[in-house]
Formats: sequence, C-alpha cells, structure tokens
Amino acid sequence: MAQENVRLVERAIAAINARDIEGYLACCTEDVKLETPVAAVGGVFEGVDGIRRYFADIEEAGPDFRIELDGVEEVDSKRMIAFLGFSSTGRASGIPLAAPLTNVYDVVDGKISHVRIFVDRQEAVKAVELEE
Repeated sequence: MAQENVRLVERAIAAINARDIEGYLACCTEDVKLETPVAAVGGVFEGVDGIRRYFADIEEAGPDFRIELDGVEEVDSKRMIAFLGFSSTGRASGIPLAAPLTNVYDVVDGKISHVRIFVDRQEAVKAVELEE
C-alpha cells in the first residue's frame, strides 16, 4: 500500500505541474480538502469546485508555477508526507519566488482526501507527530 500511496502523490504533483485539473481530481476524493498558507492562493479549497478554483488561482498568480518533489514518505497507511520545492514568477510583479514546502496528504480508499501545505517543514512534521 505504501508504494501505491507514494505513486498517488507523485501523480497528483505531476498533474499540478502539467496543469491537468482532471488528472489531479482523479487522484482525489469528491470531497477533497486542500489547505494552503501560500499568500497568493492562500486559504481552504474544498471539493471539485474548490480544486478548480485553486488551479485557477495558481495560474493567475504565477503562470510558470512548478513543484519539484524531493521525496515522499509514508507516515502510516493513511498519511503521506512530501518534501517539495516550489518556484514561480509573480504575474503582476515579475518577481521570481522559490521556497521549500512540506505537504501532508491524507489518503482514503486509494485517493487523496485532505492536503495540508506547510511553509515550515518542522511545523508539518510536528503536526503529523501530534496526530499519531
């Protein structure tokens, strides 16, 4: 199961980079919830419509937005933690941005049900440890 969940997260990230909304949604439950503190698109996005809005917000804020996957680890059979880097150039400002991110993925029946994006890796690890 761990390898299946790792591949699921890898497919979801590849879909984001390809701007493949349908491909991303195929990795998720119907009621998926995504929480991000990233300023340009910050907030909580719920369900199919929320994910579509998230993709639109990413495209609007930084059309060259890209995620580099540094690694994915299984926390337990229902949670994965991914270590990432993102880069983008602000559409309005033209300022290049790059930063590490850590995402925690909850998986239900082989699909992503909840994504929490953290800008602080220690905060993400602490959140996972508190839930155990």
